Amino acid sequence: MEAYDKTRVFVDADAASTAAQLRDVLSADGYQVRVADDGEGTSTPASYFGGERPAIVVVNGIERYRRIRSFVDVPIIVLSLRSDEQVKALDAGADDCVIRSIAVDELCARIRALLRRNNAASSRTSLTAGDFRLDFDERRIYVQQSQVRLTPKEFDLFAYMARHPNRVVPHRKLLSEVWGHEWVGCPQYLHVFMFQLRRKIEPEPSRPRYLVSEPWVGYRFNPHGVVS
Repeated sequence: MEAYDKTRVFVDADAASTAAQLRDVLSADGYQVRVADDGEGTSTPASYFGGERPAIVVVNGIERYRRIRSFVDVPIIVLSLRSDEQVKALDAGADDCVIRSIAVDELCARIRALLRRNNAASSRTSLTAGDFRLDFDERRIYVQQSQVRLTPKEFDLFAYMARHPNRVVPHRKLLSEVWGHEWVGCPQYLHVFMFQLRRKIEPEPSRPRYLVSEPWVGYRFNPHGVVS
């Protein structure tokens, strides 16, 4: 596959009905939009992406998302026909999930916001915070020297917390910075991802000591795991 390109947007075949509009809007901002052909395979990155490595993928449905996530570690937006699938998609690790009837302008805005946050996070090489080390080039984290695999959105959330240690970050601030301002009224998204992060980095997820809740306010990151 070719090198990572921050301007490439890949649209899954099942979501092709929106591809032309996406291409028209995003190409004006300098993005390259590619649509998968029905005959392209989904078993390897090379066959699915046609030799390219996209910066972001738009895909239809949770099952299609799961197959793609198994071989690519870039932000993925899931398009769904039902609103009750949104939390399920986020719980499965999707970076965003929207209803397929969403306005194309709004979908494009979400794509651009995800790319900006992803690119901004990768501009710094590494960060050490207590028991953690973040590698922004590889988008990996290490807990006491052991690597922990995170989805792109989980990484973005943890990276933001790691940049603001030992302070309470309000729910609305996290939603705005990691998901975008339009998500400040959707705290359930944040709760789902924080639950997933705790399962991966906490010795006892039910008794967190790194990612601590401040009831009705937000979350605090304790880099050394010390809870007062």
